[in-house]
Amino acid sequence: MCKSFLLWFLRVASQAIIKKYHPDIIGITGSVGKTSTKEAVATVLAHQFSVRASHKNYNNEVGVPLTIIGIKEPPNQSLLGWLKVFSLAIYCLIVRQKNYPKILILEMGADKIGDISYLTTIAPCHIGVLTFISHAHTEIFKTIKKIAQEKRVIISHLSSDGCAVLNYDSPVVMENAGVTKAHKITYGLKDGADFQATDMKLLTDDHGWPTGLNFKINHDGHSVPVLLPASISAGSVYAALAAVAIGIRYGLNLVEAVEALREFPALPGHLRPLPGIKHTLLIDDTYNSSPAAVKVALTTLAHIQVRSGAERYAVLGDMLELGPETEAAHREVGFTVAELGIDFLITVGEASKHTARAAREAGLSEHQIASFAESSAAGKFLQEKLEAGDVVLIKGSQGMRMERIVKEVMAEPLRASELLVRQDETWLKK
Repeated sequence: MCKSFLLWFLRVASQAIIKKYHPDIIGITGSVGKTSTKEAVATVLAHQFSVRASHKNYNNEVGVPLTIIGIKEPPNQSLLGWLKVFSLAIYCLIVRQKNYPKILILEMGADKIGDISYLTTIAPCHIGVLTFISHAHTEIFKTIKKIAQEKRVIISHLSSDGCAVLNYDSPVVMENAGVTKAHKITYGLKDGADFQATDMKLLTDDHGWPTGLNFKINHDGHSVPVLLPASISAGSVYAALAAVAIGIRYGLNLVEAVEALREFPALPGHLRPLPGIKHTLLIDDTYNSSPAAVKVALTTLAHIQVRSGAERYAVLGDMLELGPETEAAHREVGFTVAELGIDFLITVGEASKHTARAAREAGLSEHQIASFAESSAAGKFLQEKLEAGDVVLIKGSQGMRMERIVKEVMAEPLRASELLVRQDETWLKK
């Protein structure tokens, strides 16, 4: 089936559905944190409103329209699958759906220039969330300035009665805050944010391994404690702050919004703790990777306690689509590994050899580093290497298929389809 026709149909049908049902649209973009923020916002708003959020990583010119139409599973390029999409879209337009959601929460990704403009033309936002702007897809965008110009469309297209929700801790986000005429709300860890998180504490079990986070949200003179029972990273805190800010915008009080966050789920591949073989702990962060996200993940690993004699492992795959910044970005990761005192580094892929070299230059010995061309070999090596009490971070770009390593060393591989990313039939065939 002709791709241009499919895109035309998806665009026209989605625009018509939005015009018919008039849902509020919350658009979320940024270099990192889109998916966790989307899920946190959905968790908070679902307590009082009918909401629909992007399924999995439905964040492009196909995925966003599929969410608007109401398709959860991808058509997988089959004629029958696309006929189902066409039928549901037409039915939704002809027969009024009483249960069409009041709020659509749409993750919007940008792989090339013009993507956010295209998506916001399909689905103009009432609220635009800009999570973070950093080096990602620089192979295409070339500079962080061009990345910012693309991402900021999520707030620049808002009308004056809209709302821009901005990460106060991201300098590039705040540098571009002036492009919007909408009301602005900020969130972050730094003083000055409208919604500020303080007193973060990692919750641990009897082994000292992380089980969740608590912190305080400070807003408008009020301070409320927050428990995230399934999250262990600062990224989840940012997502929670954005979600609470939007909840307040929709009329929830601070306590109601915070209580809803207790149901914020652990997301596959997003710094998710999993039991590993031989009584080890895995930190599965295999959804995707970028320089900023790797630093957050490594810092999270470094803060996890290990018992005497046990080790912290960083298993890092290539960060893709960085273009001319590839070598420098991977070397910086290697220096970070050494600076944080990670005990053992395993790299996967050609670009990550730069990570290994930099870590070696920064003080790791040859006996603390192993490099592999692909993930399956790294997984087998790790399986033999691990000992009881070890903690392992596994991270890399989607194309590196680092989830295969997690499956190799997780304690319950039969639950992979439930716990890991990219376990559907399409991905497993790749």
